[in-house]
Amino acid sequence: MKPRALSALSTAACLPASLLPACLLLARPALAQPLRCDGTAVEVRGSAELKRAADRLRFSLELQSEAPGNAAALAQLQTRLAAVRNALQALQVSELEVSSPTTWSRPATKQQPAAIQARLQVSGELAPARLQALIRQVGGLPGVQLAPVNTQPSAGGDAAARRQLLKGAYQDALTQARDLADAIGLRTVTPLSVVLEGGMRPMLMRAVASESAGFDPAELPGPVDRLALQATFCAR
Repeated sequence: MKPRALSALSTAACLPASLLPACLLLARPALAQPLRCDGTAVEVRGSAELKRAADRLRFSLELQSEAPGNAAALAQLQTRLAAVRNALQALQVSELEVSSPTTWSRPATKQQPAAIQARLQVSGELAPARLQALIRQVGGLPGVQLAPVNTQPSAGGDAAARRQLLKGAYQDALTQARDLADAIGLRTVTPLSVVLEGGMRPMLMRAVASESAGFDPAELPGPVDRLALQATFCAR
């Protein structure tokens, strides 16, 4: 009996906001019969990566305050948040998100009395050219701690990037399967199943305020999309 060729690919559990969702791709033989191979089953892992141009930066920061009482700590946090908002608005930040505040008690030590600490998270997107201003004007505000900044590619190229990565990763797996089949004296390989393993992995840069060094957005590592898949072939 000839091995049944790959007849369809299906996706499951996809996250539409992600460039390369962790979806499961499975071969579905006609009539839902089990996959069969009358030769040698070959399982390989294929991968591909694609460097893309960045047109925006995604940033996040933590805002903190401290005071003797809960009300005073929250009031100070609110005042600091207003300053952060004003600075971010001046930088034309988009997709601005602010979490609700949390508070906790800091016990007294020999060096300082007990106090209430409050904090919240702020995130958003801005143009790469405004990185320097973000670090100096926002990162230097009281209570601000900047987190890693990651570069974001243009959303307009997502579909083309997805197709290119899928083709590249599958071709990598197919080449490996053919090489392995040739090494053991077999001539043909037929795809049986493909499982998609991973998607985009943004590259990060630690943004730290400094008085002497400059921060050039052109030096940021660009966004790199990666895709890996596990493929099974029937070699004969």
